[in-house]
Amino acid sequence: MTTNFLRLFTAASLLTVATFVRAAVPPAENLLPADTLLLVTAPDFAATRAAVRRLPGWLFWNDPAMKPFHDRFMARWNEQFIAPLEHDLGVKLDDYASLPQGQFTFAITQNGWNAADDSQPPGLLLLLDARDKGGLLKTNLDALRRKWTENGKSIHTETVRGISFSVVTLSSNDLPTLSSIFPRRPPVQELGKEPKPETPGELVVGQFQSLLIVGNSMKAVEPVVAHLSGGAAPALRDNAVFAADQLSQFRNAPLYYAWFNTKTFFDVLVHIPQEPPNPEAPSFLPSLSPTALLNASGLMGLKSVSLAYREAHDGSQLDLYLSAPEAARQGLLKILAAVPKDANPPVFVPASAVKFSRWRIDGQKSWAELEKMISSLSPGGLAGLNATIDAVNSFARQKDPDFDLRKNLIANLGDDFISYQKAPAGTTPGDLNHAPSLFLFGTANADQASLALKSVASLMYGQQNAPDPRDFLGRKIYTIPLPGRRAPGAAAPVSRSLYCAASGGYVALTADISMLEEYLRSNAGQARPLRETAGLAEAAQHVGGAGNGVFGYENQRETMRTAFSLLKNPAATDTAMAAFPKSVRDWMDFSLLPDYDQVAKYFYFSVYGGAATADGLSFKVFAPRPPQTN
Repeated sequence: MTTNFLRLFTAASLLTVATFVRAAVPPAENLLPADTLLLVTAPDFAATRAAVRRLPGWLFWNDPAMKPFHDRFMARWNEQFIAPLEHDLGVKLDDYASLPQGQFTFAITQNGWNAADDSQPPGLLLLLDARDKGGLLKTNLDALRRKWTENGKSIHTETVRGISFSVVTLSSNDLPTLSSIFPRRPPVQELGKEPKPETPGELVVGQFQSLLIVGNSMKAVEPVVAHLSGGAAPALRDNAVFAADQLSQFRNAPLYYAWFNTKTFFDVLVHIPQEPPNPEAPSFLPSLSPTALLNASGLMGLKSVSLAYREAHDGSQLDLYLSAPEAARQGLLKILAAVPKDANPPVFVPASAVKFSRWRIDGQKSWAELEKMISSLSPGGLAGLNATIDAVNSFARQKDPDFDLRKNLIANLGDDFISYQKAPAGTTPGDLNHAPSLFLFGTANADQASLALKSVASLMYGQQNAPDPRDFLGRKIYTIPLPGRRAPGAAAPVSRSLYCAASGGYVALTADISMLEEYLRSNAGQARPLRETAGLAEAAQHVGGAGNGVFGYENQRETMRTAFSLLKNPAATDTAMAAFPKSVRDWMDFSLLPDYDQVAKYFYFSVYGGAATADGLSFKVFAPRPPQTN
């Protein structure tokens, strides 16, 4: 009897395991076709949801002090967006909120798209694994089909490899809510050409076990169905570029990641036929083909872009990687590739800086690459640049016969570019919108380079009223008057100037004279440097350190203080929100925001770093968890 029991137990266990294995939904890379252009996926949405609810940003949004603003926003959001959208779709979104449990994936596939033929758009796919809520998913889909039918929508059923799909014909009029929030650009009627009629789209919806499959055509969903049923067609995991990125970038279980197949995407774009000139609607701008733009920018050397987000007990990290082999790197990619040198904050950058950035790129090589880009796009453009340089030389040689902009400035560029910013000194909208900042670039001869900049500015803006250089601690400060800027509501333009000085192997530029004077005074060593900020060195290790040529820092606690001050200032808010539709502006009443000190504990600081290798360019951002939220 015991033997029979053991046999039955073993058989039942194996059956349970086999059932589980059959029910497990494969990861996105096993389901999507090899021609996938874009993938965004959360492999375990339940884990992502739980992690998000521990984030400082989530805690901030749900803090009791934020309740007046939060409740106002959510009430308007539900009233003006969610309720109308539910009416358009014939669903209750709350019925679907708990369904994402496993993977949640959005993808764009090539799907026969060649960019020259509008009749075959790229495939759009949404995959949602409900795991143990597969029954609820089926119930909701059945109810949705009934509502579509009752509302008179054009709907029919197609079956692929045993999976039934509902196919609904859609037009832009079917979702008026989205059109009101995100209005479409009115169609442009070009003279001499007939407008293209709008092509109705499709929404294809089906379910396999616990997996929801949504696409914009039957052709788009067919590869997913084939892989679910054991088809041998190549999947995304078989794409060599994706496989390499998956191995190097998506390990250690990121909460979500994204991948962009730039090589295939740009290969399609370069084959778009150039529009012939329209004699009835001539253009005064030169016509640039996608091929010329992509080749000149160097983006044709970019194989892929990948992004991964991870959350740990000590903070959040976002990694961005550009797969761009050094041998094929040119244009923007060559300019962005930093020299592997120290990018720590120099000792003259004070701890009071709220933003800092240092990029070690070779200035002379970058200029040469920029000239190549301009020449590749338009030989006339390069001729125009050279003519401008010659004009500056002619102007400056009236006072200095030996002046040569190429020699004094361009050939003088080093490999060190630094900027940092401090908190605004005042509380007016003008102060808050123009925080004091300083930009520096390294040169072989800083005095010579600063004079060259002064000459360029003289030609650009005219310097009839420019004051003579001012001596300050043994250095010359040049004042470059700029065109006046009219502030909102101001009766007259506000005069402003750019200040320039050379010191310590750098040329420093700023619109705030106090920033420049502080920099020139920094050799006294009176201010505590930024590099001694508590936790900065430890955070830098998460982004590969500060020795790879790119490093940056932001004191988010202080930059958010400025943001709160701006948002709570009606004049500044009206200007900032003017670009948004009125329906969106009505959602947010910034006067309901709490005093910033009540929520400051949710903000801390962040760092970023970058590096260039033989295989590509990597950039990492790390935000330590605020101590008061642990």
